Amino acid sequence: MPESPYTCDAPTGGPEIWAALGAADALRSAYRGGDPALGVDPAGIGHLLSEVDAQASVGATLSLCVQLATAVPLLATGSGPSEAALADALAGNSVTALAATDTNAGSDLTALGTEVTIGDRELVLNGGKRWITNATQADQILVLARHRPGRHFTNFTWVLVPASAPGVTARRADTELFAGAGVGQLTFEDVRLPREHLVGRPGRGLAAFARQIAVERLAGALWAVALCRRALAATKTRLEDSARSDEPLWRHDGIRQRFATCVVAVRQLHALCQELGDRVASGHDTAAAALLKAGAGMTVERVLAECAQLQGADGFATGGAQWLRAQAAVFGIGGGATEVVLSAVADSADMLLAETA
Repeated sequence: MPESPYTCDAPTGGPEIWAALGAADALRSAYRGGDPALGVDPAGIGHLLSEVDAQASVGATLSLCVQLATAVPLLATGSGPSEAALADALAGNSVTALAATDTNAGSDLTALGTEVTIGDRELVLNGGKRWITNATQADQILVLARHRPGRHFTNFTWVLVPASAPGVTARRADTELFAGAGVGQLTFEDVRLPREHLVGRPGRGLAAFARQIAVERLAGALWAVALCRRALAATKTRLEDSARSDEPLWRHDGIRQRFATCVVAVRQLHALCQELGDRVASGHDTAAAALLKAGAGMTVERVLAECAQLQGADGFATGGAQWLRAQAAVFGIGGGATEVVLSAVADSADMLLAETA
């Protein structure tokens, strides 16, 4: 594995890590040919997320993951202000928040109430978003908004909003988890912007989001492998520690079998990422992405629960396995709950099973 472009001597927030990677020209390694417009490179983004996960908090890595997989590629679909924002983002000079989940509608994006009125020269944005990564630390915000009534997928578009624009308010989420992610709530009250702040054609918002959420699910699965690998390595070190007991727990076959079951699960998820990575990154295959998302959610839940249990009372220490387990629950919720994506897997069951023949 090549030397890391980023090193961290102390816990660091998402913006600081993003800036360090940008200064080292490492953010482009997540994309084919270094260009977000060409799509994510599975090996590149996987390596980058693994390196950051090994040295930073879950929240800081979450901040990075959302930007790399979704926000930056969406910026690449725009022009004018979007082009300038993309250049700043890749240089590490700015942080971009992706604001899709609505205050009232939640993850039901076709029911969202955030609205943009599109005039000949001006946009007017009103509404609110919640549980948004980078909300309190963003320089610019990609906002999914409705431009006409109804649930049809052509009724939505993306707007690039400077975080400092009049009428934009950011508030920290009521949680002690995800330090470094800047998770919070955003409110938009009569935010007025030039029409050039539309990202892509009006009506293409949900279609663009569907393409990139598939990539975000791939990135999440790659990160899940790295996080589980790290948790298992730390757990094994504790189980082997002879200073804790005359007979280390690692010598008990029942413990070893429980640990080995987790190793098998992580290797299965890794194999799934290797098999489906290009299909999702290049073809935006939603069925493959759902399979990866479901696999990541179930694997992280199983592995982190076992690690927390095997570490015993030590797991409750500040920053310990139980704390990691609580934050890792985001893999089963963020970007689509495991139950929701399992329904999508069921919809494609015939095709997915046929591929194993």
